[in-house]
Amino acid sequence: MKILHTLASPVWSGPAEPVALIAAAQAALGHHVSVAIDRKRLEVSSEELALPRLQELGLLDAAGLELSVKSSPFAAWADMRRLRRISCDIVHSHFTHDHVVARWGLPRGAKLVRSIHAPRSLRVTMPRCDALTVPYEALLAQAPNVPSMVLPALVGPVFAPAADRVAARAALGLPSGPLVGMVSTLQESRRHDVAVDALAQLRAREPSAHLVVLGDGAHAATLRAHVLSVGLKDAVTFAGYQHGDDFAKWVQAFDEVWVLGLGNDWAARAAAQARRCGARIVAVDEGALSTYADAVVAPTPEAVAAAALKPDRRALTVPDPTEVARSLLELYAKVRA
Repeated sequence: MKILHTLASPVWSGPAEPVALIAAAQAALGHHVSVAIDRKRLEVSSEELALPRLQELGLLDAAGLELSVKSSPFAAWADMRRLRRISCDIVHSHFTHDHVVARWGLPRGAKLVRSIHAPRSLRVTMPRCDALTVPYEALLAQAPNVPSMVLPALVGPVFAPAADRVAARAALGLPSGPLVGMVSTLQESRRHDVAVDALAQLRAREPSAHLVVLGDGAHAATLRAHVLSVGLKDAVTFAGYQHGDDFAKWVQAFDEVWVLGLGNDWAARAAAQARRCGARIVAVDEGALSTYADAVVAPTPEAVAAAALKPDRRALTVPDPTEVARSLLELYAKVRA
């Protein structure tokens, strides 16, 4: 099959990496696969650009689509015309903007598949599609009457347990006591303030417990001030935004990861990545988090602290990208038939 994934974003965060993983797996299974992204915004403030990554993987589409939420109506119309001239069997859209472009620019004979990555994208005004994927099981009940499946979190091979966790921590300058990580954009919805208050309570039981905050965002200054106000300056490390292999090295150092809120990725990829690296997961009941969590908790400091750093762990595996790619190809074949 000829498959075109469309993703109206210029950055490697969010769905870009799992889209690349699924596209690479589909290509390895013998299909012609490319990924079209936002080619208008070629500079971003802190996040990593997706373009060089896709070029390196040989997946970047060369059709000339601008595919940007910053496009003018004329540019979006031009994208529809360019898309209509592309020869392909499946257009798989991932964001609302590229879904609209794909719906009105769908090549003759092609089928349109839409992936929902967050519940807010699943609404009655969503353009028609031939098949749908959602990030967790419960959302299938809200899907329109088209063939649908769960597209789970996909994790790259760089996420694996560290060969020597003690050495990995030392290389990052981290303490040797119990180490908890949070991996997300610093926004109120991720409840970092709850984590800081939970850490204060946890240290009554585990005095050497330490929290590492990976990421940046609008809530950074407020969170730093909160850490100071509760006297935890030396118990919290702000590691900032980390790229690629460096990001994986930080995750490999953690004993436990707290995921207390979701943003754009309700497949809970951060939890899946951390679990693949050997960390225990404490999470709230949002999206697919319960799939990967060893402890599902209420979003309160008391609940998080009570569940933290316990020995209990669930036995489960993170989905393999190749097997997910096979399931997705079966969905494509179903709608083409």
